[in-house]
Amino acid sequence: MAKMKTVSIEAKSDEKFKVEVKAGNHTLYVDQPTTGGGTDAGPNPIEYLFTSLAGCIATVARIIASQKRIKLNGMQMKVEGTFDLETMLGKSKENRAGIAGINVKLSIDADMSKEEKEAFVHEIESRCPVSDNLANTTPIKVELL
Repeated sequence: MAKMKTVSIEAKSDEKFKVEVKAGNHTLYVDQPTTGGGTDAGPNPIEYLFTSLAGCIATVARIIASQKRIKLNGMQMKVEGTFDLETMLGKSKENRAGIAGINVKLSIDADMSKEEKEAFVHEIESRCPVSDNLANTTPIKVELL
């Protein structure tokens, strides 16, 4: 039997671009840089998306390392992707609004061969919920309260 877990956050926006997010016991801010009309109170939504992916990869890696008794000293990641700003701003419909592709560059500090690291990364990808949601269509329903 599957053991399901529900995760939720609450968010409210101000008169500009700043969004205050309550996630568990934490308060986070999403914003735009001052050059984009925001107050730069926090990362922008895409930076948070990439942060979420990196955090999930690191978390799942740590879980796997613990389960397999791998001495994982740490990891370094760079996550990047490109999207059409003109589509987001409503000035073009040429491309989709989302990111064209996400690239994760990962360096693993562990006493493992290249083949073992590749298998480790493959298992991380297969178990990371954020990566799975980005790679597969996940229904999203936005409704008024």
